[in-house]
Amino acid sequence: MIRILIADDHAIVREGLKQIVKQTSDIIVVDEAANAAEALDKVRRIPLDLLLLDISMPGRSGLDVLLEVKRDLPDLPVLILSLHPEDQYALRMIKAGAAGYVSKESASEQLIFAIRKVAAGGKYMSMPLAERLVFGMVGDKGPDVHEILSNREFQVFRMLASGKTVKEIADELSLSIKTISTNRTRIMEKMGLRNNSEFTQYAIRYKLLDGIVA
Repeated sequence: MIRILIADDHAIVREGLKQIVKQTSDIIVVDEAANAAEALDKVRRIPLDLLLLDISMPGRSGLDVLLEVKRDLPDLPVLILSLHPEDQYALRMIKAGAAGYVSKESASEQLIFAIRKVAAGGKYMSMPLAERLVFGMVGDKGPDVHEILSNREFQVFRMLASGKTVKEIADELSLSIKTISTNRTRIMEKMGLRNNSEFTQYAIRYKLLDGIVA
């Protein structure tokens, strides 16, 4: 039996996922979590075979959860479930240690296949995503500018682009204002952007604000 925990902030989504899993005889949802803190607490206490993790949750992001899980429980497979198109987040999540990435728009059969494959120690990704991962690029254009940001810089970039202040981000991430300001400076240097307004324009153009709670 494959024991999974569903981490998603939407109760309707969690219920829908549980209904899909109930159609199988080899997968069981042992618990669920509505936010990052709850997910991290439960993965440390409950024996699991797989964490089904949404990227966008209130407070700490799914990326934060993924990084912490892979640090503390490196053998626990994490399958990312997201509304975001693969071009935006999949490569970053796979490189951070996720075993697979499934869109919420995928068919239920595809999700079940992905859960079984990842729980068995495999990887799940679409063929286009696999090609981008191998060649380190998106199509023939090379990586988008935001792909060169570190995971923390990418997180801070999205929060700044959504309109949050340096202090608000520092408080939310439990980091110093100086650390966030340093990240902001590095983002500007790497991306060639001059201010938060340009952050927002770039993020809108590449649809990087989807799922952010402003």
